Amino acid sequence: MKHLIIFLFIAFIASCSAPKKYDNYIIEAKAPGIYNGMRAYLKITDERGRLINKDTAIVIDEKFSFQGVRKEPTLEYLHINGYNGNLPLIVENGAIEILINKDSLQASTITGSASNSDLKNYILKEKTLSKALKHAINLQREAKQKGNTSLINDLNKSVETSKKTLNELPITHITGNENSFVSIIMLNNSVIRKRNALESIEMGFSKLSQELQNSDYGKKIKWYIAVQKQMEAQKKATEIGRIAPNFSAKTPDDKILALNDIKSKVTIIDFWASWCGPCRRENPNVVKVYSKYHDKGLEIIGVSLDKNGQKNRWLKAIEDDKLPWHHVSNLRGWQDPIAKMYNVQSIPATFILDADGKIIAKNLRGPALETKIAALLN
Repeated sequence: MKHLIIFLFIAFIASCSAPKKYDNYIIEAKAPGIYNGMRAYLKITDERGRLINKDTAIVIDEKFSFQGVRKEPTLEYLHINGYNGNLPLIVENGAIEILINKDSLQASTITGSASNSDLKNYILKEKTLSKALKHAINLQREAKQKGNTSLINDLNKSVETSKKTLNELPITHITGNENSFVSIIMLNNSVIRKRNALESIEMGFSKLSQELQNSDYGKKIKWYIAVQKQMEAQKKATEIGRIAPNFSAKTPDDKILALNDIKSKVTIIDFWASWCGPCRRENPNVVKVYSKYHDKGLEIIGVSLDKNGQKNRWLKAIEDDKLPWHHVSNLRGWQDPIAKMYNVQSIPATFILDADGKIIAKNLRGPALETKIAALLN
């Protein structure tokens, strides 16, 4: 019996000292000097980087609070109506306390959250590097005013080094912080802002813990890396000197036509659409080139980026602009698989192929197009 009592006592003490687990987050904010009725907002960034409201609270007796659930920690921003700026914080399940500094929201104190301690350290690093860059730029400006050429060259290098160090912070911060959600959040921000090269993003991502790589942020970064790699591969596949990838699609009369079916001495792949003003304005010039050089071995295949339900518009544009060459379309707009294959980002876009199907020129318009075709067929 004595041993049972001792065991129960130890279990009671252990349960009292164990950290409380939370299934939700509770943010309790003290806001001295802020009037009753003022609204406080938790904001998140959307896909375009804009801040949008996620939650709202009202200040009562210089206090306000937020409650809710987060599947995983997220970077959010606290804003209070009538006060400048936003306070970045990591919202995660647990108890978070904030002491608001009404004169500077970013100087507010956040306690009770390990992730916010990590965020504070990251922001401190960022401020230190920003300060160093600003100092280097000021010295650079002074040296230019004095005309000190030798010093200017050294300071130019210093400024570039400081910029590079600051831009690479989301990557370098990961070392030693492989398990911190702040690391993957800042890496994701770098992806959104396109601050770092794909190789750096991939290298930083590989250092993160498996848990972070499998998080929602991690899935977004994985998707970004995969898409960028695919785009790079497509870009390389359609560089000048490469054999143009073969493709096939439906013609206006719903037959299947492949690039390899119509290649000639010179072939132009012309990406366009009935709704594309610059394409339609360029069409008369292409018609002139085709009329002049078709009998000498010029073929053209037009790939339309018209959308589903726009087939009649596509056919009417062909008729109105009197385009006598081959035409195909998947009627999928910018999701057209041929456009993706050729990494087409804007239209009109043209690829000129020689008799072997090798890409020898790209995106020529106006007189430049005719000059190139003339050189190849005259």
